[in-house]
Amino acid sequence: MNELQQKIYNRLARYVSFDTTSSPASTVVPSTDAQISFAHQLAAEMKKIGITEVEVDEYGFVTGLIPATTDKKAPVIGFFAHMDTVSDYNGHDIHPVLHENYTGGPLTINAAKKMILNEQNAASLAKCIGDTIVTADGNTLLGADDKLGISIIMTLAEHLLAHPEIAHGPLKVAFTIDEETGTGIGYFDVKKFAADFAYTVDGANLGDIDCGNFNADAVTLHITGKSCHPGSAKGFMANPVRIAADIISSWPEHKLPETTDGEDGFILFKDITGSLEKAEVQGIVREHSLDKFARFKQDLLNLVEKKRAKYPAAKIEVEFKEQYRNMRDILRARPQAMELLEQSLKENNVPYKLTQARGGTDGAQMTFKGLPTPNIFAGYENPHGPYEWCSLNWAEKALHVLESIAKNAVK
Repeated sequence: MNELQQKIYNRLARYVSFDTTSSPASTVVPSTDAQISFAHQLAAEMKKIGITEVEVDEYGFVTGLIPATTDKKAPVIGFFAHMDTVSDYNGHDIHPVLHENYTGGPLTINAAKKMILNEQNAASLAKCIGDTIVTADGNTLLGADDKLGISIIMTLAEHLLAHPEIAHGPLKVAFTIDEETGTGIGYFDVKKFAADFAYTVDGANLGDIDCGNFNADAVTLHITGKSCHPGSAKGFMANPVRIAADIISSWPEHKLPETTDGEDGFILFKDITGSLEKAEVQGIVREHSLDKFARFKQDLLNLVEKKRAKYPAAKIEVEFKEQYRNMRDILRARPQAMELLEQSLKENNVPYKLTQARGGTDGAQMTFKGLPTPNIFAGYENPHGPYEWCSLNWAEKALHVLESIAKNAVK
């Protein structure tokens, strides 16, 4: 492990000690107080290494400036990563484990639990022979999504500030809230940030570049029933729990996350609560094509209409809430961010592929707010669970790509 990798790892290990799990059920911004606490820790570190104009705003976004080291014309470039971790799996008391000089084959995460990374559950691990790998200890997620991104950006900032002879234009840094819930970036002030374009460092494998993404809505089904004694329920009762189950089971099998890949869309019904009085089903709608996306939502509305006819005593309402949209078309119309990125990937001998992410990043919403923001790899795999792992060699590659972008933007 070289010096840069050591610095990235030291930061990662320190950052994941902060439990910044976000909450999709919260009604406050940010969704958890821990994100604010972590934001102030990052702000203090940013000031210490020499980043200027450091601010934590009312929502918890952390921003700062790495001043230009040249008078030559250059765009203002932003680098983003998010502070929160997903609520799908335990994100507190994280203990990262170093596996230096990986020699290939299965990699044990937790022997007692028989948790092993192998070619079935870690498809990219075979590409990392000789690398330094980081996992958690089998009891938590790792939090590389996206504290590895923060570690890369902070280590890059420290490196550039220590070497003013490296010519670059003004670079903005931002660490964001509630990315995992899809709600935080809507509060980010793009105009105040004042960058020409930006990059989120929140991708997975080496060379993965997300220049498009799902169109995304949250969907909630509100079902109000009619309750009575079950002994005299015939012709009267409308059971919201049964109606919810009927709707979920009636959605087509070929339009689910577990039956789709590539650019195929889906609806995921992920949470259900209910009683004989009312039930609520929460889900997400995802599709790359905006036309197909609209059809997906209409298909669900048509299905619900059929269930209204089947259960006339019940009230069934459907609520869609916009989360983000596909940034592909805007990045094509404003190509500077992608041109610089591809140039820098080639210079650093990083084989890459341009992907349509089966998910979303903060960059999708920022792109639609006027700040073109593709997403680059940080170097992790299997996020959101205990089999999450990362390569510090990949993380270092990401750092060098960002540095090249900064240098190549100077005219």
